[in-house]
Amino acid sequence: MRKIFTISMMLLFGAVAFTSCKKDVHVLDTNVAAVSKLNLPADQASFSLDPKSSSGIVFQWDASSTQDLVLYEIAFDKPTGDFSNPIYKVLSDGSGVQTQATISQKLLNTIASMGGIASSSSGTLKWTVIVSKVANKQVSKSSRIIQLNRPAGFAVLPASLYLTGTATEAGADITKAIAMKKINDGVFELYTSLQPGTYTLVDKNSGTPTTYSLQNGTSVQLNGSTTVTNKGVYRISVDLTTASATLTQIVSVGFWSAPLGKVTLTLPYIGNSQWETTTTISIPQQSYGLDSRYKYQFTVADASGKQSLEWYGSKNSDNPDPNNTTLPSYFYVYPVNNSQFDYCFKLLPATNNKNSSINVNFSPALANYNNTVTIK
Repeated sequence: MRKIFTISMMLLFGAVAFTSCKKDVHVLDTNVAAVSKLNLPADQASFSLDPKSSSGIVFQWDASSTQDLVLYEIAFDKPTGDFSNPIYKVLSDGSGVQTQATISQKLLNTIASMGGIASSSSGTLKWTVIVSKVANKQVSKSSRIIQLNRPAGFAVLPASLYLTGTATEAGADITKAIAMKKINDGVFELYTSLQPGTYTLVDKNSGTPTTYSLQNGTSVQLNGSTTVTNKGVYRISVDLTTASATLTQIVSVGFWSAPLGKVTLTLPYIGNSQWETTTTISIPQQSYGLDSRYKYQFTVADASGKQSLEWYGSKNSDNPDPNNTTLPSYFYVYPVNNSQFDYCFKLLPATNNKNSSINVNFSPALANYNNTVTIK
């Protein structure tokens, strides 16, 4: 009898529990109402984009009438598109919950490029708002046209840039392409020799890279190649944010003695962005003692052949004599002025009257360009 009672109670409690569970079931309402009104920017609004600006462009709209939490995205498409496959979507501010989106001019420049608007050109895109709840999405029936005026330069900037081709030190094998030094986003430079032939700039040294070429030594364009007719050592400077370039010939690199006020020897280019010579060093004797201060005088020529001087030395206006414990940063090379005694390095006293190697290294792999004087 007790066993039967126990089984009956268990069945009763099970039924109650099942009934309680059924009462707790809540069916999620996934219905979502589309955004009905767009507010900013005005239809046909025009913007001249400056990718370097910290000021964004604000897009605003009325909230969806849906009561529960929803997510908003701005969708961009070509003027003839229907947003079924938008070229780009951006979550609204607040990770998608606010009824506005602040979009940087840099990103809008990229979106414009994706929409087929070329650099240094104007074009239009269409935008609207997509509201979503769970998997349900509704595209607003309202849309607006925005006109974007793109500056010169490339919207998508490569993280790396390489030099390759028959005119280069590494030849046309792309896997051996020479990495350029990244100065800033989209800005690269390389000190290297060129010989008669052609070269291109590529964003990677394998696969199918994006290719760039220099035009007239002043601008950069997609695809193509650059022809070299004269052998020489050059500084190739590229700014992809403005699609500009400068090709500067390094005519000579001179070891400039401060106490003597002149170049006392010239360093030949040895390849791999380096100049080097071996010589017997004689530190000038002055009335106040030995004076080993030195820096480097670069003679350069622009595209027209006009020559000028550039000076490279220490970041410090005055330096002590180096010794065996001097940090490598002492010998980092920076652009300096042409003052006779300021921003000079000093030679290790032990190098006086010793056969020594003088090396100036502008390798792109270095965090800082440097110079060394080593007793042989």
